[in-house]
Amino acid sequence: MPWQPNIRRMKDKDYVFCDWRHKFVRLTPEEWVRQHVLHTLVDEHRYPAARIAIEHPVSVGETRKRCDAVVMSAGLEPLCIIEFKAEHVKLSQKVFDQVAVYNRKLQVPYFIVSNGNNTYACRVHLNGYEFLQTLPHYEDMKL
Repeated sequence: MPWQPNIRRMKDKDYVFCDWRHKFVRLTPEEWVRQHVLHTLVDEHRYPAARIAIEHPVSVGETRKRCDAVVMSAGLEPLCIIEFKAEHVKLSQKVFDQVAVYNRKLQVPYFIVSNGNNTYACRVHLNGYEFLQTLPHYEDMKL
């Protein structure tokens, strides 16, 4: 059954229940994309919901950053970085460069970027990355 968002209006703002954070979070355009894409990965591509970490911390030099989401392997090693943007945000080279910065630390074999309108999955190689034709199923991703 397709995901049905649980939305509540509180203090004149909309909130959506996040199954990963187990609480209502502010329903921003980026959050709308995050919820839809994550539920698609779980429902259609068999990603285990319990292996998706939201706002995963990453140290980049002296600064602390957070990946929008990171998919973990069965051994809880980072497997895939996911970066979400609002629907109106173009998925430019800058977005891919942002993921590359996170990946210098996490060293994942896959990443996904999405603005809800466009979703790209990539396999990481030594000298860059290649675009995949479809989103990988969880069991097909290897460390």
